[in-house]
Amino acid sequence: MSQPARHTVIDQWTGRHATALQAALRMSQDEMAALIGVAKRTIAAWSERPEIVIRPELQRALDTAYSRADEAAKLRFARQLKADDDAEAAAAGGTVALAVAIAVVVNEAEVLLVCRRDADPSGITWQFPAGIVKPGANPATVAVRETLAETGIHCVIRDELGSRVHPLSGVNASYFLCDYLAGDVVNRDVIENTSALWAPKADVTRFIPKQRIYEPVLRALESSNE
Repeated sequence: MSQPARHTVIDQWTGRHATALQAALRMSQDEMAALIGVAKRTIAAWSERPEIVIRPELQRALDTAYSRADEAAKLRFARQLKADDDAEAAAAGGTVALAVAIAVVVNEAEVLLVCRRDADPSGITWQFPAGIVKPGANPATVAVRETLAETGIHCVIRDELGSRVHPLSGVNASYFLCDYLAGDVVNRDVIENTSALWAPKADVTRFIPKQRIYEPVLRALESSNE
């Protein structure tokens, strides 16, 4: 049985997003123009100006086009956006430190974990849901949004646990203790992850070596068990 594609949430469609959707749908500019209800020159302009913010009525049309796409197209779309983000980060050449927001989601005696698909050079396999924080983005918002995108779990921030430069990956990591609200665990991000599950808090160090877990996270998990 095939796994569901990650359902990407686009807060604001730009030319880059629209062009990626066109490619994912495998449509020509004429076909995309007919789908959205615009002139071909508009589609061409989006391709030429990837940074352009698309006007509101067309934002809604693109939302609809994405929602009606099949799972294979949604997966191609997610992969294209990830490839674009990776290329952008590589082009930055380390001038801007990479930042991530990490959600430590608890549900009574359990904590939410995901298992990365590819071997990470830092040695990380099991970890808490996390997302890249782009310049100007709110880390807390990213933590909640990426948890839903990766696992299907709705959560809310309870407390900010602090930040550090991760000793293995070197990224700027911000940690948030979150409470479970609703949803069933599903591995929605099949590009990045092989699994997502609730693990007993008491067994978290069987998944992630204790020395790799940020000390305030360990304390938060231990105190929430009491």
